Amino acid sequence: MTFSTVRDLFLAAVFASGIAGAAEVEPWPLPATGRAAQPDLVAAPGGALLLSWLEQDGDGHRLRLARGDGTTWAAPVEVARGGDWFVNWADTPHVWALADGSLWAHWLRSTGPGRMDYGIDMVRSGDGGASWSAPVAVDTERAPGDRGFVTLWAQDASTLGVAWLDSRQKAAARAGGEHAHAGHEHGGGAPMMLRAALFDGDVQRRGEWPLDASTCDCCTTASAATSRGQVVVYRGRSADEIRDIRLVRFADGAWTAPVAVHEDGWKIAGCPVNGPAVHAEGLRVWVAWYTEADGEPELRLARSDDAGDRFAAPVTVARGPQVLGRVALAGDADGVRLAWLESDGQGQRLRLARYDAALAHADSVDVARLAAAGRASGLPRLALRDGIAHLVWTDVVDGRPVLRGARVR
Repeated sequence: MTFSTVRDLFLAAVFASGIAGAAEVEPWPLPATGRAAQPDLVAAPGGALLLSWLEQDGDGHRLRLARGDGTTWAAPVEVARGGDWFVNWADTPHVWALADGSLWAHWLRSTGPGRMDYGIDMVRSGDGGASWSAPVAVDTERAPGDRGFVTLWAQDASTLGVAWLDSRQKAAARAGGEHAHAGHEHGGGAPMMLRAALFDGDVQRRGEWPLDASTCDCCTTASAATSRGQVVVYRGRSADEIRDIRLVRFADGAWTAPVAVHEDGWKIAGCPVNGPAVHAEGLRVWVAWYTEADGEPELRLARSDDAGDRFAAPVTVARGPQVLGRVALAGDADGVRLAWLESDGQGQRLRLARYDAALAHADSVDVARLAAAGRASGLPRLALRDGIAHLVWTDVVDGRPVLRGARVR
């Protein structure tokens, strides 16, 4: 399949939506040209875009990274490779850049005999990705069990913040028994917990905290910087299996107690593998998430004007059996962009909505139709540069995973 064919199919899918006039969508060529999946896309200080992805490397994998300006890309660099990595459609590597110019990346490495025994390895580069430090274990306990679903943030110009889901309580409750969540859709037993740590420029740990002792097992976490400190959002888990979205904030060297973004009351005895997304500007915080609290799939978006202490009632972004979720969120002072996946009789599609800062709905558009089905489409990624939404997602061509990109003005 040639690039022109992909482009024509891409644009045909966009204009077939009937609402393409609300936004201008164009293909965005990416530097990942072969078999690639599990992308991450973030904006670096100064406005550059960082794209990472995984490639198969014989019997193992390698993590690659490229820097772009929204139009052109520098040559990709290799962050790391290994034959003992844990690779999963939802629990994926991430990259980050700090104001001191350093680059950071993490991946998951198998740590025990069980398929779901894995931990978090992290590296730092001080020379733009030409070389990388030796891997450091983010999680301090390499006991049986899983640690993952990481979010990264800039604590200051040279200090990286990391939060992750940790199964040490489950491991203790099992007392050495076999792990029960091979499909990442478990629900019974002791809960996962949310933990966080800070790392300095020498990749040395400068503090670690438990943030919440009862979280959903395998939903992605997310973070954003407010003028009152960093916030982390995640899916909680109550004793009676209510799994709603919670928020904690780090300020003055301490973490706040968890608060609910909204009391959905979604009771589900298992993990939906559908975590929240967050964006912040000053005191304003926007959180988007998936729920089935009212009996059918729904995507919600809520805003706080006090750095996450309280949220207004959410608005419904999309609702109905076609909604898959897997939400991504980006924004600026003018408002937010929200990307998510849906599935109908023609397959999966990637959608994008734009809201102003007050959450008055502006417009929405179909970005692309996907050939991928089920989990093969992974998690879409979204970043905003100069008011233009940049999206990356995984599709399937001739049975192989490939990365696709789009720019939406």
